[in-house]
Amino acid sequence: MAQISFTLNGVKKTVTVDSIETPLLWVLRDDLGLTGTKYGCGVEICGACTVVVNGQPEKSCDKKIGEVAGATIMTIEGLKNDPLGARLQKAWLQYQVPQCGYCQSGMMMAAYGRLKAGESVSSTATGLNNICQCGTFQRVKEAILALPTIA
Repeated sequence: MAQISFTLNGVKKTVTVDSIETPLLWVLRDDLGLTGTKYGCGVEICGACTVVVNGQPEKSCDKKIGEVAGATIMTIEGLKNDPLGARLQKAWLQYQVPQCGYCQSGMMMAAYGRLKAGESVSSTATGLNNICQCGTFQRVKEAILALPTIA
């Protein structure tokens, strides 16, 4: 058993885990009840599990909980409390991005992390490498490109 502490969506958290090798995704979903972050492929390809760790988008399916000790983590549940995150969510709705919606939290977190790290809107809009089976990529791009006009 190990105790790991980190800041999650602005709140200090300490979790007790059986192993520091446990994927962050399972701690978020199973131990902390934050089910907005989704399991997709389990091998860091699809991006459905993307969260922001220390300001960078990270795929939580293969990120070990031991690697985030002391880190600052944001999930889709915390996005609304950040001005950029709130605008991103508004753009997603305005441009009707989700179809089934399964991959959308990962896409939104990937875009948020890239923008928060200083990447340009145009580079973020064209550079996401998340996978969406429904094919909403064009609407994702439009929503990101519209961010400068959304209050």
